[in-house]
Amino acid sequence: MELQNTVKEALNALYHHPDDAFRMQADRWLQDFQRTLDAWQVADNLLHEPTSNLETLIFCSQTLRSKVQRDFEELPSEAFRSLRDSLNNLLRKFHKGPPKVRTQVSIAVAALAVHVSADDWGEGGIVNWLRNEMNSHPEYVPGFLELLTVLPEEVYNYKIAARPDRRRQFEKELTSQMEVTLNILTACLNINELKEQVLEAFASWLRLKHGIPGSMLASHPLVLTALASLNSELLSEASVNVISELIHYSAAGSSSGLPAHMPLIQVIVPQVMSLKAQLRDSSKDEEDVKAIARLFADMGDSYVELIATGSDESMLIVHALLEVTSHPEYDIASMTFNFWHSLQLNLTKRDAYISFGNDASIEAERKRRLQIFCPVYESLVSLVSFRVQYPNDYQDLSYEDLKEFKQTRYAVADVLIDAALVLGGDMTLKILYVRLVEAVTSCGNSEPSEWRPAEASLFCIRAISNYVSVGEAEIMPQVMGLLPKLPQQAQLLQTVCYTVGAYSKWLDASSSGQSILPSVIDILMSGMSSSEDSAAAAALAFRHICADCRRKLCGFLDGLFHIYNMTVNGEGSLKVTAEDSLHLVEALSMVITELVPDQAKRALEALCLPVVAPLQEIVNQGLEVLNKKPSNDLTVHIDRFAYIFRYVNHPEAVADAIQRLWPIFKAIFDTRAWDMRTMESLCRACKYAVRTSGRYMGVTIGAMLEEIQGLYKQHHQPCFLYLSSEVIKIFGSDPSCASYLQNLIEALFMHTTRLLTNIQEFTARPDIADDCFLLASRCIRYCPQLFIPSSVFTALIDCSMVGITVQHREASNSILTFLADVFDLANLSEREYISRRDAIVIPRGCVILRILLAALTGALPSSRLEPVTYTLLSLTRAYRAQALEWAKESVSLIPSTAVTEKERSRFLKALSDAASGCDLNTLAVPIEELSDVCRRNRNVQEIVQGALRPLELNLLPVS
Repeated sequence: MELQNTVKEALNALYHHPDDAFRMQADRWLQDFQRTLDAWQVADNLLHEPTSNLETLIFCSQTLRSKVQRDFEELPSEAFRSLRDSLNNLLRKFHKGPPKVRTQVSIAVAALAVHVSADDWGEGGIVNWLRNEMNSHPEYVPGFLELLTVLPEEVYNYKIAARPDRRRQFEKELTSQMEVTLNILTACLNINELKEQVLEAFASWLRLKHGIPGSMLASHPLVLTALASLNSELLSEASVNVISELIHYSAAGSSSGLPAHMPLIQVIVPQVMSLKAQLRDSSKDEEDVKAIARLFADMGDSYVELIATGSDESMLIVHALLEVTSHPEYDIASMTFNFWHSLQLNLTKRDAYISFGNDASIEAERKRRLQIFCPVYESLVSLVSFRVQYPNDYQDLSYEDLKEFKQTRYAVADVLIDAALVLGGDMTLKILYVRLVEAVTSCGNSEPSEWRPAEASLFCIRAISNYVSVGEAEIMPQVMGLLPKLPQQAQLLQTVCYTVGAYSKWLDASSSGQSILPSVIDILMSGMSSSEDSAAAAALAFRHICADCRRKLCGFLDGLFHIYNMTVNGEGSLKVTAEDSLHLVEALSMVITELVPDQAKRALEALCLPVVAPLQEIVNQGLEVLNKKPSNDLTVHIDRFAYIFRYVNHPEAVADAIQRLWPIFKAIFDTRAWDMRTMESLCRACKYAVRTSGRYMGVTIGAMLEEIQGLYKQHHQPCFLYLSSEVIKIFGSDPSCASYLQNLIEALFMHTTRLLTNIQEFTARPDIADDCFLLASRCIRYCPQLFIPSSVFTALIDCSMVGITVQHREASNSILTFLADVFDLANLSEREYISRRDAIVIPRGCVILRILLAALTGALPSSRLEPVTYTLLSLTRAYRAQALEWAKESVSLIPSTAVTEKERSRFLKALSDAASGCDLNTLAVPIEELSDVCRRNRNVQEIVQGALRPLELNLLPVS
């Protein structure tokens, strides 16, 4: 009683106390209470108590539902009957509501049915028990109907802590009782006020995909009742749900299964088609129109393979779907978008025509279908393209509304791409160009909003750019000719710039491309001067054009450098941000790549000049000034160097540049090694210099390695590790660099393993762990001759065992990848590496397997299952019989209350199959099921983790 009163007081505080701190404290207490064993009895008592208020009833019904779902194993087996009877009494008590409470109690009973076998409910399982209860107590039928509705939904509810075997068995039990259920529901149809509830229950059971023949369903009273409702004045939501489920059911499985359901399809389709006129009925309620549109969309999605044949009957459905697409409400029209995509795949993908045999037959059928559907997709282009137009009040749109408008544009762009794939990009372009010409004509009027149709047309033309042939010579020259004539309105100019960039490949291939380029560059200059948004679009377009038209642009270098210098130096009226200026750096770098070496070297110097000057000036002011500068004052310039070194593909010229720049870089390394942001920027620039220059770097690479090796010991910056990764990739196999690299990896790894001695250190320094083990994997691939024989190899394996269960995703994945690489060493030919590995791994094998098993069963989130599984199977493949012994020893630690002998055996069988060389993909399911079993609720997970003890490892720091 005391605890019951405390619960009431906490709920009162949660909902009514004026102090936030009190409410939070009450909420925490109630959450903790729900996890206790006492919660069963207290929640049950308060639900039965006549004086409990609504807040108490809702909380206690939710508590009881979650306890049944998650913590049923807390109860002794003999408690089932008393729990069932108590829940049954509650169902009766709340048969008229409150609805929220009744639903929670119903879900609790359904969850109970998932946990216990059908025999515990008596012959026929819970469905027969429910039928008997309804017959004995007809006054409580509404409550029992809700239970019947939620029952099949719980088959797929993974909140219920049931074992996989039991879940599968429960599904079989329900499907075997399908006929009984339909008889119960048919009997309940006679009670007029329950018709809606009966149909909702029917829809719920249809989702089980139960195998009842379509011929039987076609004449079933429940189906006929739902169909009859479609033509009634008040369209029933439950009826729509039933018809929707029947449509999905009749199309389930492959197209070869459709004939079996044809009697049902032939009943459904005419009834739904008869609703077509209501789509245009302005007197119809919007929710009703939405429901009708949903049925048409469901028919399209489900019968798309039949529709794609282009029969006269299927074209009636297609034209109805066009009607839905034309609806002024976007929420209704967009219901069809998935259908247009699926139909496009069926019309264009070769797989859809395999049954036609030889190539000639396939091609003939493909042409026939495309001929039928091309007019449909032409109509579709016109129907959707207007939806991307900016609204008149676009400037007043909230952030959320603007975001929604952008998502609408992306969705329409996808539909236009589907149309382009059916019609061909050139044909789609012609349709859109007609709209553009109309829009450009209206731009001549004085109305300020008249830019919007032109912007919308250009957005659509940009959307299909990848599907317009680069040789298109009729429409694109005219489009490009129209662009300079458009008004300089901000949104329109932004889209013009994006469109120019999207057609960069066409500009390169076009015979008129060379003559068009000057006007294109003028447009982009206007974009860079107009607003930050249009400047961003122009900078991106600049990058695309320089990437694709680089050869043509070699003759425009002076003009390009003028734009580049204005941007980088922040001169003139250009509104390009520092971030967007990187597009111009990249653009010019790609043009320089096309120059001959001597010209490229001079151009690279000119490219570096405006970037190096401000850095040189800062360095010249002395170390104190350099040390105090905000990071951004340095990184804005260093990031530009990263882009230069990445995209100027002249290895010798870049090596020469980095050698000249090294004194400045060294000064920044020496002075700012404490500053993570600057170091990351500088290491990125050095990484690209190494990647581009390769072996041309000469002495600079030695100085760079010496620098980061010394600084890492003091400042522990993770970026020093990822720069080292790049060096290992380029120079790992070069014998002349062996001594440099040997010193580097031993220094870096030894220092890192001294930092990461327990799981707390891994958690505090996840970036170091991530980059350290990425580097270690690279060493296995690129310089095993230096890495595997070294003492740090052993230290890293010990270190990885400590860190496997770190919660940081990237760090954990890098550790698991490293271990998998170690176990997969057999792929390397050198035998001495295998013996060296085995000498280290075998003494630790049992512990490694135990930790991997712990990670699999709850120490890591279930989203991390795939890398853990792969590492476990790699270990098993490498050590076969030994690994199976380790697995038996580890899995035997888990108490039988958590894992049954059958579940243990299934897991070990999967590992045994892996050891025998079976395909690893086929072994994932039994391993996932063990994971599922061990995570089924908090108590089990704690028991398993307590048995496997994954966090016990600590490393003693090496003196």
